[in-house]
Parts: sequence; C-alpha cells; structure tokens
Amino acid sequence: MEINIPDVVAEVTAAFERYEQAINANEVDVLDSWFWNDPRVIRYSLTDNAYGFEAIHASRLARPKTDLKRILANTVITTFGRDLATANTEYRRVESGRHGRQSQTWVRMPEGWRVVSAHVSFVPTP
Repeated sequence: MEINIPDVVAEVTAAFERYEQAINANEVDVLDSWFWNDPRVIRYSLTDNAYGFEAIHASRLARPKTDLKRILANTVITTFGRDLATANTEYRRVESGRHGRQSQTWVRMPEGWRVVSAHVSFVPTP
C-alpha cells in the first residue's frame, strides 16, 4: 500500500479545506454533504455523540451559532492507498480563544470523498 500518493493527498486536502470553510461560515448543507449519508457514520462533537447521518445533521442544527470561526494548526493529512485518509488538526476558536482538536476518517465513495468517522473536542484548560 502506498502512503501519501501526492494526487490523493491533494484531493483530500482540498475536501478538508472546503469542509473547514463551511465550518467557519456555518454552512450546514455543505458540512452535511461531506459526511457519508448512512446510519453507520459517527461524529463525536463538543455537545453530543451522533450516530448516523440524521443525528449528525440534527446536532449541527442545534449547536450554538456563535464562536464558530477558528484557526487551524498542526494539520496532518495522511492517505493510505487511493481510497482512505485521515485528517487531524488542532484549532483555536477566534472569539473565545478555546483550543481544540479534530480527527476525521475520509473514504472515497462512488460520489467522492466522505467523512465516515469524526471526533471534535476541546483541550482541557489547566
């Protein structure tokens, strides 16, 4: 298996960056479009554990609409062959300054790259 094939890394990076733009703009439909539309998709968020696409969508609609913009650091995207990738990053919320982390597993589906598992959390403050 080839790790980090350049054109695959570029594809996943572009998808990840578009997803990040949607987070900062609170574009729920765009965020949803990047997730696997399946009951087996999972997203552990800051406020809940969402199992299945419908639960993830509901979680996004219910979340606060403030303090969404963030700045990323230490982003690492690793691809495994042509159809699987991980994306891990740290972030700092612009408004509150809170520091967090995010991990995603991306899979190439017939309709394109989709997140099949994700985790978002804040780093505990001392």
